[in-house]
Amino acid sequence: MADLEQHARFTALAETVGPPLRCYLSRRADHDQVDDVLADVFLVLWRRLGDVPGDDPLPWTYAVARGCLANARRSRQRQLRLVERIVRVDPPAPAGDESDHPEVLVALAELRDLDREIVMLWAWEGLAPREIAVVTGLSANAVSIRLYKAKRRMAVLLGQDPAGAGQEPGEGRRP
Repeated sequence: MADLEQHARFTALAETVGPPLRCYLSRRADHDQVDDVLADVFLVLWRRLGDVPGDDPLPWTYAVARGCLANARRSRQRQLRLVERIVRVDPPAPAGDESDHPEVLVALAELRDLDREIVMLWAWEGLAPREIAVVTGLSANAVSIRLYKAKRRMAVLLGQDPAGAGQEPGEGRRP
């Protein structure tokens, strides 16, 4: 009976977090890696089902996805170095992101890795600072400060007034 309950909980969890996780990963990984990393995330979720928060599992699963993505990147880098040694050619350049706003991608690229991740979690995934804190392992206050500074930096990079780049009071999850 416990197996049926575990299976039902996992199925419900997968249906809830699957689509947002796919979007999260598709914005951060090469197209050909998304399904593999998503499968790794679901494997971790299955193995650690008892650790998944019941009230709001999405930030926790983003944290798992972030770790799986980091593992996939390290694995890919090892593969590329091996191919480079064997064939003695440069590794292929990563595929570019086709966007309606390439200047935003350029500005994002200027941020530190963690600050870029915080901005992307806030803007693209619609997470509040307290949820981003779960994903990144920072405190909610540290996330708020980094988000504020990163948004001001991006405003400057985009040629906008940085005074309007702060987070509005009471601003929570974005649609």
